[in-house]
Amino acid sequence: MELWNSLPVYARSTFWILVVTLVVILSVAFTTLWERKVIGWMQLRKGPNRVGSIFGFLPGILQPFADVIKLLLKEVVVPSAANKALFRIAPMITLIPALAIWAVMPLDPDLVIADIDAGLLYVLSLTSVGVYGIILAGWASNSKYAFLGAMRSAAQIVAYEIAMGFALVGVVMASGTLNLGDIVRAQQGGFLAWNWFWLFPLFIVYLISGVAETNRAPFDVAEGESEIVAGFHVEYSGIAFALFFLAEYANMILISALTAVFFLGGWLSPLDGYLAPDSALRDVPLLGGLVGDGFHWLFLKLFIFLTGFMWYRATFPRYRYDQIMRLGWKILIPVTLVWIAVEGLMVYFKIGPWSA
Repeated sequence: MELWNSLPVYARSTFWILVVTLVVILSVAFTTLWERKVIGWMQLRKGPNRVGSIFGFLPGILQPFADVIKLLLKEVVVPSAANKALFRIAPMITLIPALAIWAVMPLDPDLVIADIDAGLLYVLSLTSVGVYGIILAGWASNSKYAFLGAMRSAAQIVAYEIAMGFALVGVVMASGTLNLGDIVRAQQGGFLAWNWFWLFPLFIVYLISGVAETNRAPFDVAEGESEIVAGFHVEYSGIAFALFFLAEYANMILISALTAVFFLGGWLSPLDGYLAPDSALRDVPLLGGLVGDGFHWLFLKLFIFLTGFMWYRATFPRYRYDQIMRLGWKILIPVTLVWIAVEGLMVYFKIGPWSA
């Protein structure tokens, strides 16, 4: 510990950047396996179960690595009429923001790579950058189908990003800070003190907008196979396509983590406020650590939301494009505006958590 504390700040930050990046990439790989398993269980089939196992258990555990090897070995075809430079840059522009946002994510009471006061603005700015990669991919391909898919995706993301931004205005009003760690600490007091309770409409809007932001079913019109083949990445193959695939799943994990941080207390324990500080339960060696605050609670909340993404895909049919835009502009945005006004009245008259 003394050796670790003696290291300069940049060395410790670099170490955690490498650890978080590696963990996120591995999590993306195994999320693809988890999705296929979950949907398989829902449809009464097994899912991947042939590639690898651990002493007969967890059949199919190596399937993500087989998929990576296959994509690495496939040829990357660049259309002759495409803008070669932008065609290659677009996948990276889509993926990098999904990894960079983890720099300000409070993973633990004592662990955040960059504890900046304007963390929420950093998150909003980087989530907005991802749309440029989609637009460039469609435009640089010089394909009408790809360009049509890119425009549909960009319009959808912009519409739901507005609703998402308004939902986060309510979070800022409730916590009084833009620092993500302080937003988590402002929710101390147990399950009913988390933001989901007093900001429930904003929580639902943020959750729906997060699914739409990631172009996931039932909002995956950017790649509606019956209409525009595969959308903005129709001309991509091999590892270039894999980067878009990686970005989609990285964004799913990211949105799940942000939802937990903004509305469900992040790393806070649901027993916080209900379990006395001197409770004998806290002294039990293993159980004491589990009931207290920590990364394990953030992971559990993230995992539940992430599984929800797969549940939606297996359950809901794809919406028409006009239905998606109507939901974003005519329902979600008005709901957020109304609830922000209601929250303002609660703050003014000191109702609920603002009574103190």
